[in-house]
Amino acid sequence: MADTGIGKISKAVLDKVDAEAQQIIEKAEQEARDELAKAEKRRNALVEDKKRKTIQDAQAEASRILARASIKARREMLLAKAEVIDEVIDKVKKSVGKSSISEKGLLGLIKEAVSGVDADKLRLYVSSNDIDKVRNVVSTDKDLAKKVEEIKEIECSGGVMAEDIDGKVRIDNSYESRLEILLPRLIPDV
Repeated sequence: MADTGIGKISKAVLDKVDAEAQQIIEKAEQEARDELAKAEKRRNALVEDKKRKTIQDAQAEASRILARASIKARREMLLAKAEVIDEVIDKVKKSVGKSSISEKGLLGLIKEAVSGVDADKLRLYVSSNDIDKVRNVVSTDKDLAKKVEEIKEIECSGGVMAEDIDGKVRIDNSYESRLEILLPRLIPDV
């Protein structure tokens, strides 16, 4: 019977060892599953972070591209506007140069220019197209006839320049200078 007693003890020990081994294996398998789950979570988190970063980078790049395109479009619009404004200014200058002014209009321009020069004797500069009219206007106005010593030609589209005889003070009332004064106020409207 000793045999059976030892067999039973031996079987009981083996069963216990098998049970403990099974528990160790199950525990190891559970720990492995837990580690796998943690690793899977970390991998998913990394993938999500990378995805989010990639999306943010793509959005930032799209914003940069959009900003560059917007700047380019504005620049092209401004260039187009500048071309139109330059064309308009050129047409105005050509139109002004071709137009004829009345003696009354010339008188107003001359008096305006002369009033800015504080001198007893003056010199007037006018375009070659208007020189005869200016001589006539000056000769028919007593005050101007006393002050204007000389009338000279200059290259301009019209109007008049007045200066003192010494050439120290000059008032430019030519069409070009009047247009240059007027343009900064008109360009925003254009």
